[in-house]
Amino acid sequence: MDALSDVLRVVGLTGGVFLDAEFTEPWSVAGKVAPELCRPFMVQPERVVCFHYVSEGGFRLRLEDGATHEVRAGEVVMLPRNDLHVLSGAASTASVAAGDLIQAPGALGVARIAHGGGGARTRMVCGFLGGSVQLHPMLDNLPAVMTVDLASLPTGDWMGRTFSYAAQTLAEGDPGAATVLAKLSELLFVEAVRRYVAGLPPERTGWLAGLRDPAVGRALSLMHARLDKDWTTDGLAREVYASRSAFAERFTTLIGVPPMRYLLNWRMQVAMQKLRETRESVAQVAFAVGYESEAAFSRAFHREVGQPPAAWRRQRAEDG
Repeated sequence: MDALSDVLRVVGLTGGVFLDAEFTEPWSVAGKVAPELCRPFMVQPERVVCFHYVSEGGFRLRLEDGATHEVRAGEVVMLPRNDLHVLSGAASTASVAAGDLIQAPGALGVARIAHGGGGARTRMVCGFLGGSVQLHPMLDNLPAVMTVDLASLPTGDWMGRTFSYAAQTLAEGDPGAATVLAKLSELLFVEAVRRYVAGLPPERTGWLAGLRDPAVGRALSLMHARLDKDWTTDGLAREVYASRSAFAERFTTLIGVPPMRYLLNWRMQVAMQKLRETRESVAQVAFAVGYESEAAFSRAFHREVGQPPAAWRRQRAEDG
């Protein structure tokens, strides 16, 4: 299995469809995926990717920085950082908050929007992909907007037909349509990331460029998959069949920090998530992120974060 597949398997993604929307010209709405919309599908995720699949018509997507993207029928647009965005038709009109238009979910758990001036129609299905803190490096290195034309994919014919059919039957009350669309969105996100990574220029550095490198990518997937292992630079180099010096230099060049600094930073991020979101003891968190003793973990956490783990957890609980 390639490194990207390894990492995607480790970080995990859960898709959900929360909105069946129909807009007629003129129309314009603004919003992002609210955390509470994810709750019917999963525990509130640490990171959210918003997506819109257009089954009919099209729209213009605009971000807060003014960047615009045209999205047509048969395309899926994904926002890896769930930025606030405006969707609008061809005619100019004032935007309204999407949240104010959402009709409560029916028996299928899918909300609806029907909005606009009665002109040309655009239909779309809106959803999300959610996951844990493990998604941070990937999402932080993806562009703000990714558009995929289903027809351009190797599997585009069947995926496009399935997306279209599921979107249609979702509106007609098919209880399995939302599940089909959610699973397809997971596959589509993986394909979108693959295409983006494949298109990176050879000189590009960063986390995603590191995934493309056989040795560095494999090392990243090993560290993410087995965070509790007592990794060393020597040990990782052996696992990826490289000399220690060549591996360390290549990793540092692509990722920006040496392997053990990356591992330490990652352990602290996962530890903070566990301390904030679970009831695991400090000792349990310590062992889960690769420390042999609570004391060693506490010293490292204090040095990196500025507080002992127990005090950090109490303060976060008090801050709400």
